[in-house]
Amino acid sequence: MNRVRVTPEQIDHYNKPGPRYTSYPTVPVWDQTFGEADYREALAAVATQPDDGLSVYVHLPFCAERCAYCGCNATVTRHPHVVDAYLDRVERELALVAPQLGGRRQVVQLHWGGGTPNFLNEAQTRRLMAMLDEAFLIDRNGEVSLEMDPRIGSRAQVELYRELGFNRVSLGVQDIDAQVQVAIGRIQPFSQTEGLYEACRELGFASVNVDLVYGLPYQTATVFGRTLDAIIGLRPDRLACFSYAHLPQSRSNQKQVDTNGLPEPYAKFGLFQMAIERLTDAGYDWVGMDHFALEADEMAVAARELRLHRNFMGYTTRPAMHMVAFGVSSIGDMAGYYVQNDVGLGRYQKSLDAGKLPVVRGMKLTEDDQRRRAAITHLMCNLELPFAMAADDAMHASFLRVARYADEGLVIVHPDRLVVTPLGRYFVRNLCMELDAHLSQTAGRPIFSKTV
Repeated sequence: MNRVRVTPEQIDHYNKPGPRYTSYPTVPVWDQTFGEADYREALAAVATQPDDGLSVYVHLPFCAERCAYCGCNATVTRHPHVVDAYLDRVERELALVAPQLGGRRQVVQLHWGGGTPNFLNEAQTRRLMAMLDEAFLIDRNGEVSLEMDPRIGSRAQVELYRELGFNRVSLGVQDIDAQVQVAIGRIQPFSQTEGLYEACRELGFASVNVDLVYGLPYQTATVFGRTLDAIIGLRPDRLACFSYAHLPQSRSNQKQVDTNGLPEPYAKFGLFQMAIERLTDAGYDWVGMDHFALEADEMAVAARELRLHRNFMGYTTRPAMHMVAFGVSSIGDMAGYYVQNDVGLGRYQKSLDAGKLPVVRGMKLTEDDQRRRAAITHLMCNLELPFAMAADDAMHASFLRVARYADEGLVIVHPDRLVVTPLGRYFVRNLCMELDAHLSQTAGRPIFSKTV
């Protein structure tokens, strides 16, 4: 890759509050009055497209303990009956949703996220997969994946997941340094990670991925460099390198984080740039904003061929037209609608006990929203904007605003497209903001601050 020197002045100049564009329009502008009737309308629209494959996401919020750094919707419990009761409600949600999709639909992507999906015991794991198999036709040759916490993982769990048809796994690591782990409340000896990784390899997972986090307390270049070296030594197929967002005002558990060693913005950026350089030197392609894949991996190939996609489950090479989501706080994306379930576990369960879908907000996208969503997604995934995507005057004006960044070296203007430069790649969110018609309503965060 081309080495790019980014200066502190450039970081300061582009360090504007803005969304990460997991979706467009972004969640803060979704309609709080969007409810059950709207969700049923979205499901009916999916039912009219019976040949479209589905993605299914299941949120499993339970953890044995709450990590201090965590920003996920998680619930701490040590009681199996709490999980059983939750699965009762997921089963009710499946019974309310699946029949409205127009029959037993084919699923080409299935993902269990959390929380800690491998917190479920064997009986609960088998029960959930049986529920999903009853509701859908799950393509075991597609992407069937889950997240695992190596601290509670075991070879027996990995054997179970392979038996049930899982073929991809993501292992949460964050950082292997003992001082960093104490500061974030997640003690995880590298031997645990290494042992579970080897079990996944031996038992034939098609893809074993690792999640890292940069910007954590006491994470110097030397410290994070050791983590990168150790993970590169494992040789996972893919890595995610996420930015730590310190937001104790909205995530009370983060008040426990030892903030004394939090890196300043430029030092934090340096950790990410070091990760890019070391991983690319080791044979990984930088994919999208914060993912890396071995050069022969299908995700890296898709990125090089400009056919990478992105949804709420992350970057993907197999886009499904509709993503149906189950569980507390889960978000669906189908037929031009976004739908989010209640983030409160008790309220989620009470809604289903009353026979109601637990929807709390969502959005029906306008034609303009869908055009801008396609452009933002393509820009973030494939680092270009074909002028053919500027379908009307409003979009054309937005493209011209992006084109002005050519003067600052962030894009190159070609006759048929705008192409992001190696420098511009670091600031692709700034470019996306020029395409965002709802930006004034969005509460964003500075791109490279401690709170990213």
